[in-house]
Amino acid sequence: MADTLETPQHQDLVEAAGLPVGSGDVRPGYDPRLTNEDLAPLRKQTWGAYNIFAFWMSDVHSVGGYVTAGSLFALGLTSWQVLVALVVGIGIVYFFCNLVAKPSQATGVPYPVINRVAFGVLGANVPAIIRGSIAVAWYGIQTYLASAALDVVVLKLWPGLMPYADADRWGLLGLPLLGWCSYALLWVLQAAVFWTGMETIRRFIDFCGPAVYVVMAVLAGYLIYRAGWGAIDLSLGEVKYHGFDALPVMLGAIALVVSYFSGPMLNFGDFSRYGRSFRAVRTGNLLGLPVNFLAFSILVVVTSSLTIPVFGELITDPVQTVARIDSTFAIVLGALTFTIATIGINIVANFISPAFDFSNVSPQRISWRAGGMIAAVGSVLITPWNLYNNPDVIHYTLEILGAAIGPLFGVLIADYYLVRRQQVDVDAMFTLDPGGRYYYRKGYNPPALIATVVGAVIAVVPVLWSSGPGMHTTAQYSWFIGMGVGLLTYLALAYRPQAPSPASAG
Repeated sequence: MADTLETPQHQDLVEAAGLPVGSGDVRPGYDPRLTNEDLAPLRKQTWGAYNIFAFWMSDVHSVGGYVTAGSLFALGLTSWQVLVALVVGIGIVYFFCNLVAKPSQATGVPYPVINRVAFGVLGANVPAIIRGSIAVAWYGIQTYLASAALDVVVLKLWPGLMPYADADRWGLLGLPLLGWCSYALLWVLQAAVFWTGMETIRRFIDFCGPAVYVVMAVLAGYLIYRAGWGAIDLSLGEVKYHGFDALPVMLGAIALVVSYFSGPMLNFGDFSRYGRSFRAVRTGNLLGLPVNFLAFSILVVVTSSLTIPVFGELITDPVQTVARIDSTFAIVLGALTFTIATIGINIVANFISPAFDFSNVSPQRISWRAGGMIAAVGSVLITPWNLYNNPDVIHYTLEILGAAIGPLFGVLIADYYLVRRQQVDVDAMFTLDPGGRYYYRKGYNPPALIATVVGAVIAVVPVLWSSGPGMHTTAQYSWFIGMGVGLLTYLALAYRPQAPSPASAG
């Protein structure tokens, strides 16, 4: 642990009940071109295990998480094979999240700043921009999905607005007038929650995850009441694979689980930095990932399987499920809950990350709040409803960018654990002195940049050449390929660090 994470002269500025953004310790000697209060090491770390647990609940309990979990049970596997794949996949995520968590928790700095150790004080902008760009795209898509859920509520309450939901009659850039209104409302609400700071966000995500569990339990109870316990089937489709034939499908399911969490897993340091101890972070990860994800997945498949006897068809979208219930109150409550949950995951996974990432590019011009608003504005300019409705565009943009996440992860882990041996000079991350430990060559570390490029290029080949022999299957493992290649390439090229200074953290 850094010996200067808490400085007595600043303790009167820290709120004992929480940790708002902007509470970093900007120490004398820190270069202003690399520093603001949002990026500096925290003066006090106060999040406990429940706060981390709630973070993961907000990340899992969304429409996207619901559909992803349900899709695993429709792969043609038996229910026990799916559960094994889930356990292995989420176990890998849990292990990797703990690896990512420690450097930021130990130093009190967010993801883009800890990357200065491996990439250089200026080179860290490369992983920051890559991760921030991916987050902007998904922020827009998630906001659009939440607005679609809100449209269900609006049309149920005021069916006379149906003409305004027609993009051909009342549309602009592919989105109908009602969609624009819903999107704008949620855009403003999310920005308002974000603008109030990290303490409000912490309280918001503490509420979101448990709220979805309550609604999911009530929904499952309603469907069980209608169909009976005997109608529950953990296989959402015909079992097509038996014995060793099921192994490739199971491996694909494992890769899907890891890929789904690859974004928030990469920048988990943005949140673990607030943990009061690494033990608290690790406990929160255990509750929020293996325990929570398995419980949520089982609840999802129970609910989805019961839609067949109750509604006559398989429905994997929770908003559409509640829309079929003959109760306006139930529809409004359910749709609003999933809307709130989607807002939760959006702020957690796709707002906070680019806020830190873009602030890192120019700390004195772009604050944490300004970085978040850049992401919010960018999410509208890409017209995410068109992006989401065009699978080819998603394939050739988000997956290409996503292929770079693996190498970034590999470089970060290789540098902190295998090259630095968990020894980091905190003050050296905030200086542009050519003699600084992380200045390298004009602020950039060539081995990290080369490893990222090599890993990303190799990982993206199967994505772009999906029609090639075996490429479609290989593309499922692009994250693992990029991570492994990035890690090994960096280890082969990395400069060995100097002896750690008294200001190091480990």
